[in-house]
Amino acid sequence: MQDFINAYSWINIRFLLLGLWVTIQVAVVSVILSFIIGSILGTVRYVKIPYLSRIVGVIIDIIRNLPLLLILFFTYFALPKIGIHMGIMTSAIFGLTIFESAMLAEIVRAGIVGVDKGQLEGAISNGMTFYQALWYIILPQAYKTMIPPIVSQFISLIKDTSLATIIVLPELTYRAQIIYAQNPKDIVPMFLALAVLYFILNYALSVVARIIDRRMAV
Repeated sequence: MQDFINAYSWINIRFLLLGLWVTIQVAVVSVILSFIIGSILGTVRYVKIPYLSRIVGVIIDIIRNLPLLLILFFTYFALPKIGIHMGIMTSAIFGLTIFESAMLAEIVRAGIVGVDKGQLEGAISNGMTFYQALWYIILPQAYKTMIPPIVSQFISLIKDTSLATIIVLPELTYRAQIIYAQNPKDIVPMFLALAVLYFILNYALSVVARIIDRRMAV
């Protein structure tokens, strides 16, 4: 018990909370960017623009089949070799956004395909252009069905921020490692603290998603 009391000193808790703040910042920016980019890429794949849709599809398939860790290594270690220099946090956000955008693009494409084709045909027959029907009729319906998988992907993104510790991003997991590296007795308390903090973040996101889902269903 004394080991837990010592591990959860105010200094350590404050150190962890600073890491949690970094995790939240990286996650929020990555979620917003990947949602926007993923929506665009998924829509481009759906509309089948000559050549462009095929190229986008190939890029998405390549990224989806690469380990996120490899992408993070590439953004932080490889890009500077070709003259593209980014800070640690920017590299983490860039890598996470690339990976999550590819994952979300497939979710968006599948969501659009899942909408009854009669909706699109009916909108066009009433005078809308294809893109107007897509924007005002198809996408709103598709996003309603996409909420669960999109939230699941965002939860995965929050957990995946822990992989950025490999490029020395001072996020939650990295700071926990520093604490128990100084005192091996803190390993179990730190793992427990990580589990609780990640659970709070992800559970809060799932609660917000359920609220949004209920309101959209009304």
